[in-house]
Amino acid sequence: MHDFRGKVALVTGASRGIGRAIAVALARGGASVAINYAGNEAAAREALALCRGAGAARAELYRFDVADAAACTRAVEGVVADMGGLSILVNNAGIAIDQLVMRVKDDDWKRQLDVNLTGAFNLVRAATRPMMKARGGSIVNLTSVVGEMGNAGQAAYSATKAGLIGLTKSVARELASRNVRVNAVAPGFIDTDMTATLPEAAKQKMAEAIPLGRLGKVEDVAAAVAWLCSDEASYVTGEVLRVNGGMYM
Repeated sequence: MHDFRGKVALVTGASRGIGRAIAVALARGGASVAINYAGNEAAAREALALCRGAGAARAELYRFDVADAAACTRAVEGVVADMGGLSILVNNAGIAIDQLVMRVKDDDWKRQLDVNLTGAFNLVRAATRPMMKARGGSIVNLTSVVGEMGNAGQAAYSATKAGLIGLTKSVARELASRNVRVNAVAPGFIDTDMTATLPEAAKQKMAEAIPLGRLGKVEDVAAAVAWLCSDEASYVTGEVLRVNGGMYM
């Protein structure tokens, strides 16, 4: 467990899955956690209860669409005003609309870009001012193994995740002099609500592509994110930490 007492964290897409696990991991260290969600109120309230039960100094819900730049600015300003600052930003919100490139619809391409890449940009831009003013902070962007290695049927999704890597490295260079660190975590195949509905044969085939022989757990990703957000990683910036079981090296 890392010590996040006195830190304020905003985690996007935190109502379930990887985002929820990250929010809980930060709460366990005593952080105040702002939980972003897009629309699933019931799941968001479950995440809120888990964060409070895990030991968060404070936990609150913030409903907004990360693709809306103005909403992102208002949300960051709200977190700073309500919770007294912003120490940690985790850009986890994302969507995947899988399709072969020749069949990708314009709207599906644009929506993935808007949420996965522009959404992260919106929040990084909004968070930069309070973090620079405080002369410290940590930003972690959730990219993906397919952002590095590609995947058939995921041209749009892979492009957005590759874009996040470029965003991470560029902003890391911009903000380093103000002691604001910017890193990325690239999960592989993770056992989430999305994969839970897959047939066992399909999950077995996925596991066979992974040297460690299993799908990852949301806690595996959350642990990596928590470390990057902690003081133990104070000399780490501009990095992509792979949590993929050896699927891509």
